Amino acid sequence: MLEVGQAAPDFTLEAHTGESVSLKDLRGKKVVLFFYPKDNTPGCTKESCAFRDLYDDFAQVDTAVYGISRDSIKSHNNFAAKYNLSMPLLSDASEEVCNAYGVLKEKNMYGKKVFGIERTSFVIDRDGNIAKIYPKVKVDGHAESVLDYVKTLD
Repeated sequence: MLEVGQAAPDFTLEAHTGESVSLKDLRGKKVVLFFYPKDNTPGCTKESCAFRDLYDDFAQVDTAVYGISRDSIKSHNNFAAKYNLSMPLLSDASEEVCNAYGVLKEKNMYGKKVFGIERTSFVIDRDGNIAKIYPKVKVDGHAESVLDYVKTLD
């Protein structure tokens, strides 16, 4: 289990924007990674739209925001286009990054046990260390809370 103060696991993932995103290339910037279960589902749409609405506010405090799920680039492209999402959505179809960050959990879906992403956000400081972990995220007010927190970092 990852803890505050630890180095954030490095990764390189493809974004729906066509770029390749490596955490190590973001050193010197604050980074928010929000892991979400699935494109185009009600909670994930609400969370992604909340980060979209605050995207410029995050940029003003030198913070990069990325959404990560196991969905394909094609799914991310459709999701981003449908909701005009401004932040890059990263595809972790191999589940390597989800496993490294410990967000895959056994869940109960309609009485059936499945493994899926537990909605979790990480704030990574300019040195590449985990500054804050938001486990079991409740969507309402979450993006605002994260923004308030990153404003306190430097």
